[in-house]
Amino acid sequence: MTATRDGASYEVAVRAESALGEGPTWDPVTGRLLWIDILNSRLNGYDPATGRRTLRRTDQHVGAVKPRAGGGLVLNLRDGIGLLDPDDTFRWLRHEPVPGRRGNDAAVAPDGALWAGTMRYDEATGGGTLARVTGDGAAELVLDDVTVSNGTGWSPDGRRMYYIDTPTRRIDVFDHDADTGRVTGRRPLAEVEDGAGFPDGLTVDAEGCVWVALWDGAAVRRYTPSGALDRVIELPVPRVTACVFGGPGLTDLYITTARVGLDPAPPLAGSLLVVPGAGEGVAQPAFAG
Repeated sequence: MTATRDGASYEVAVRAESALGEGPTWDPVTGRLLWIDILNSRLNGYDPATGRRTLRRTDQHVGAVKPRAGGGLVLNLRDGIGLLDPDDTFRWLRHEPVPGRRGNDAAVAPDGALWAGTMRYDEATGGGTLARVTGDGAAELVLDDVTVSNGTGWSPDGRRMYYIDTPTRRIDVFDHDADTGRVTGRRPLAEVEDGAGFPDGLTVDAEGCVWVALWDGAAVRRYTPSGALDRVIELPVPRVTACVFGGPGLTDLYITTARVGLDPAPPLAGSLLVVPGAGEGVAQPAFAG
């Protein structure tokens, strides 16, 4: 256990060498932490109660994995949205390949819809999208001028949606209509200053604060609902990718990291880290499909 700048202490939950560890998600039904290694096409599972790990490979790059309400998983893949049934059978929900583009981060809204982001492999400006996908596979394009679609999350009351397009350095906030799933009024909540890294994945806690992982920033930050920075958890790896609350009571902050592009890579780059007792999370809904 190692102390961080704000007095919290991180531990190594799973020592790994993920090229691009991303998308941690707590599955309350199984009591497991799910996350992916995008570039190695891997789905990872970890049960903190037993220490048991699982690994499943996918046939193509996978940007996100989320539990489904009826069991199984939904995947944001290179060529669209796929479903893994409880018996491990794969099928496409939406198959729409675009050459040079892949799925990236995704999140499930309070109404059970999947908000799925994409990006181009070459990270061309404006080459990505953000779409809202319902359980029956219907999709609505929400944003079509995104570069690297990343963290998405909702306030505890569902009235705000937070979103990150990484190269902008901003955490943006929208007004969210829980009845229609529509978002309006996009505006900056906070901006990460030059030299502090780039905002990547995010999660929202029970107080409505937004926790943001910093790629090339070696830290996770917490911003209040007004946009004020009030916590910084420094970490031993530069490429911190995403975070989520999990464990009993949703009090442990799990953090994914990457080693891609680091030469030499620090010993813990690509590992899954955890900060026990970091705060209190909010239970995440399962995908309604």
